[in-house]
Amino acid sequence: MEPVIIIAVLGGLIILLLFTGAPFKPARFIGQTAIKIVIGALLLFFLNAVGNRYGIHVPINLITSVISGFLGIPGVLALAAIDHWVL
Repeated sequence: MEPVIIIAVLGGLIILLLFTGAPFKPARFIGQTAIKIVIGALLLFFLNAVGNRYGIHVPINLITSVISGFLGIPGVLALAAIDHWVL
């Protein structure tokens, strides 16, 4: 399948889950966690897009997406600082 179709279907499912809600707590927790991971990946994408000029590149994988998704902007800045100092 095309990546655009897969992203569109996942986005539609996330929007449907946001509007309808989950009927029980484990599904709600899994849904909120998945949304945070996707938001973290988007934050890293924008960091890489902007940071490309300054030589900042943080790989987008599950670990970095989880860190940036749960910690938000401070997590993204911490990953950028770690990338800058380690590499």
